[in-house]
Amino acid sequence: MNDLVGNTPLVAALVATVVAQVTKVLLVLLAERRWAPERLLDTGGMPSSHSAAVSALAISLGVIHGWGSPAFAISAVLGSIVMYDATGIRRAAGRHAELINDLVKELSHLFDEGFQPEVLKTLLGHTYPQVVAGALLGVGTALVATL
Repeated sequence: MNDLVGNTPLVAALVATVVAQVTKVLLVLLAERRWAPERLLDTGGMPSSHSAAVSALAISLGVIHGWGSPAFAISAVLGSIVMYDATGIRRAAGRHAELINDLVKELSHLFDEGFQPEVLKTLLGHTYPQVVAGALLGVGTALVATL
């Protein structure tokens, strides 16, 4: 257990994730003046917790093991894939869900009485600013954890 608690890259990634998720709740509270604790477990939104986690992991591994280490290389490549996916595939899936939800609403008169199609989740991916904000949060968390 001490190995896990003392694993700085892992702790930095987890802390960055938690800070990003709490920030989402606080931003909804400030912008919309409503309490939204469900945002703690939601994907999508500002900032990207996935980007925060992978950035914190990569940067802390770079600081600890060196920028030329295999650990940093692996985490940087996989982290860049995660961030690219967040703005690409997952964002597109969210847009598709919005369109499908609109179509279902528009065509609801065609459904049998009592049939209620499930509303698809639309907040899946991220915009570029959300990913950049998450990455910066991750870098800051890693630097605090390792320096």
